[in-house]
Amino acid sequence: MTERDLFANFQRMRRDMEEMLGDVRGRGGFSRRRLAFVPAVDVAYTADPPRAIVTAELAGIDAERLELEIQGRKLVLSGRRESPAREGDVYQQVEIERGSFRRVIELGAEVVAEKASARYEDGMLRVELPLARGDASARSVPIDRAQAASS
Repeated sequence: MTERDLFANFQRMRRDMEEMLGDVRGRGGFSRRRLAFVPAVDVAYTADPPRAIVTAELAGIDAERLELEIQGRKLVLSGRRESPAREGDVYQQVEIERGSFRRVIELGAEVVAEKASARYEDGMLRVELPLARGDASARSVPIDRAQAASS
């Protein structure tokens, strides 16, 4: 199992525990509600061509309200899901999280930010980030050895 697989499994387990236990800072129980809206994200890597693919579930969010930024190995996704409530509406149940969000996605490789592309369709955002090609060849590094001072 690769390091990325372990990290992805850990993140999934953390999200599952948060959903099951609720917010320990005041809202216990089996509530799905949180203090902030956090969209679900998948991160995958492909070899041909080498790239990272980030998919975010953003149903009900206007594309004009989304922002993407690449900061080194971080993809920053932010935006806002507006409330459709109208004056006079009375809700029996409210489960869809709304409001502003900011999600920082740590990438497992260097990317070429200038060649990134994004597409938003049917509530799903897909960001493709070409991986930076590093020099994979081995190189020996000489070691300076201190000479014993002669007396």
